[in-house]
Amino acid sequence: MIFRQLIEPDSSTYTYLIGCERTGQVVLVDPVYDTVERDLALIQELGLKLAYTLDTHIHADHLTGATKAKGLVGSKIAAPKMDNLSCIDVGVEEGHAFQVGDVVFNPLFTPGHTDTHHAYVLEQGGLTHVFTGDCLLIDGCGRTDFQNGDVHRQFQSIRTKLFSLPDDALVRPAHDYKGRFISTIAQEKARNPRIGLDKSEEDFVEIMQSLNLPYPKRMDYAVPGNRLCGECPPELPEEMRRLCETHVQG
Repeated sequence: MIFRQLIEPDSSTYTYLIGCERTGQVVLVDPVYDTVERDLALIQELGLKLAYTLDTHIHADHLTGATKAKGLVGSKIAAPKMDNLSCIDVGVEEGHAFQVGDVVFNPLFTPGHTDTHHAYVLEQGGLTHVFTGDCLLIDGCGRTDFQNGDVHRQFQSIRTKLFSLPDDALVRPAHDYKGRFISTIAQEKARNPRIGLDKSEEDFVEIMQSLNLPYPKRMDYAVPGNRLCGECPPELPEEMRRLCETHVQG
């Protein structure tokens, strides 16, 4: 397996480049609009071809690079089936493996951060990787106060699904804001200050409800834009459309 962890620094988003050595096909997990050209240049440098982009959820802090990549190199768009997006080519869902060459992702429905959030489990070379999106972060987890988020569902997604994975499973989140790159399920069980095993569901609810996080600066255009797989919606209010178009134009 070919693997690269890439970062978009403004939103601290990790994009994962995962390639099949036999076929030369590549998947980009959680691509960001701003860094699509960089990622495609790396794929070309490696002598590979982008087959799919794969998002974990409808992001609120950046525009996905899915449609942009499709327009540039003809890659297909995969995303959670339950989002019912007209722009996707493949809808992924729990219980149905998503395979590109020899690379097999097993989707896990992990609602809480959003109501349709999915994580992706990949077993390769004796290692288990879990791409947790915003559900489980390093020493943290995604917020639950918008996009039909639900703090109780978040708790259950992490405790019953992600924490049921092997302790040595490698946690590969969609974000980190402190320069960290990787964790393990065992580490998150032991020391995650929000949802480690020493925290009850009541503790978790209290912690999440007291975060007082700022409103995401791009959410008003990123969420509707990501429902179009990374385009500016025409029906946005003029100010929001101007911000979105400025973002798209760089």
